[in-house]
Amino acid sequence: MATKYTKAKFFELLVPVVIQVRQEGSQIFPSVRLAQGWLETGGTINDWNNLGGYKVGSGKTTPYWNGASVNTATKEVYNGVTVTTRANWRAYNSIYDFYKDQDLLFENNRYARVRAALTPEEQCQALLACGYATDPEYANKLISIIKANSLKKYDKEADGDMAKIAELEATVAALETRIAALEKIVNVSGNQEPPKWAHEAIGAAKAAGVITTSNDKGRAELITLQMLYNAGLLDADILAAIKALKKGTK
Repeated sequence: MATKYTKAKFFELLVPVVIQVRQEGSQIFPSVRLAQGWLETGGTINDWNNLGGYKVGSGKTTPYWNGASVNTATKEVYNGVTVTTRANWRAYNSIYDFYKDQDLLFENNRYARVRAALTPEEQCQALLACGYATDPEYANKLISIIKANSLKKYDKEADGDMAKIAELEATVAALETRIAALEKIVNVSGNQEPPKWAHEAIGAAKAAGVITTSNDKGRAELITLQMLYNAGLLDADILAAIKALKKGTK
């Protein structure tokens, strides 16, 4: 079963998917994907969801392709001559799966120029140069579709969102680092080594019987112990006198 879309509806359907895939790390510009989809399908999406003319090839399954295929008539250009032939195409459960599987294809060394392209125009030329299509006008047709439909705006949208996501991730990472440092300072886990400046105070407090362990003391408590120590109030005799005084005032 196939569904025919107007150009506007076609792009409206695909834009969220191509942007999502781009934000997940795809090196293919959304504008190139949209143009390729329109060029390859003319707006008709078949239920096998292959929008880029991706043939079965080696037949090796991937996380996004389970080996299903369809066989249809197609046109290829050889030595400047257009011929009608048949080909086996990969069939997908969703458009998303097609794009993700296509990205796996573009990871091959053959498509290094496609991945390295800095602009949509360069990427269109690279697709042709790397042999993705046999039509010598393939790149020019893609570029024309991109320009005619102002598709570059979706590149900016996707990359702008990616920049915001990266900024947020960096902020979260910085906050997590600061929180971890603060948790260590206040000894949230109860097993942090006391800071060097508190060692003498802790020793005196243990000797005086004020505490039995420092493992459950947070920074605020250690500071209090240090202040008592500095004031000479952690001496066992002084503590005994204070206790005796308190008993005498009862």
